[in-house]
Amino acid sequence: MRSTADTPSRSDIARVGFIGLGDMGGALVTRIIGAGFPTVLWARRRHVLTSFEEAGAEAVPTPADLAAGVDMVGICVWDDDAVRQVMNGPKGVLAGCRPGTVVAIHSTVLPATCRELATVAADRGVVVVDAPVSGGRDVALAGKLVVAVGGDQGTVARIGPVLASFGDPVIHVGRVGTGQVAKLVNNNLLAANLALADDALTLAEMLGIPDQEMGQVLRHGSGRSFALEVAIAGRTSAEIREQTAVPLSKDVRCLVEQAAPSECAEVALFTRAAQAGVQRVAAPMSKG
Repeated sequence: MRSTADTPSRSDIARVGFIGLGDMGGALVTRIIGAGFPTVLWARRRHVLTSFEEAGAEAVPTPADLAAGVDMVGICVWDDDAVRQVMNGPKGVLAGCRPGTVVAIHSTVLPATCRELATVAADRGVVVVDAPVSGGRDVALAGKLVVAVGGDQGTVARIGPVLASFGDPVIHVGRVGTGQVAKLVNNNLLAANLALADDALTLAEMLGIPDQEMGQVLRHGSGRSFALEVAIAGRTSAEIREQTAVPLSKDVRCLVEQAAPSECAEVALFTRAAQAGVQRVAAPMSKG
């Protein structure tokens, strides 16, 4: 594992394009603009561009138009199909890219999808890296996301100043696709820890200690974890449960059903616990 934290601040990435302006993507763009990179945007829904244009970004009519005028394209859309849709086709990113353009996939998708797109892009002289992020919107706006990057080391160093605008640390984990592996393992560990935290709270309640009091003990004890905070909050908030369940379900499915090697029987406990975590948080909130 190699960290790019010491990447030089200078870069030949003069203009950055970005697609995907949801909670996370919008926060990344805010940081990129704030770092002084001229930024070009495309979105299916025109109204989401307004606040970014007011901050100095340029909006264009198609992904191909966006790619034609930038040195790096960041993509932060929902899933594999959405990434392929913005990348491919006569109006897609690859149709507009010049040789030497770098495409960074920030979406959490299958490692195989990134490798597939990297192969197609290479025929055009375009380089693809995968750079999924972890930490949430508030962490993104603070510039403290964990960014796991898979791709050519020289390319990772080249785009390092852009990644550093929202990420600290930025960690180069290996070849294309390994960034996604790192993100999927991380999110599956979160899901597994959620199952354990939920069990701990349930057991304490059965033995006479209410959730909030047990939560206070665990928060200050050696059993504390981020998953515990999510488990406690999810017991009183259906919104938090839904916000957690939807992305975790996708990521657990990716790792368990598609990305994890079928012969890895020795990690069955991990994958079963991750699935259990998703089942717990996706279940209707108890009225008790």
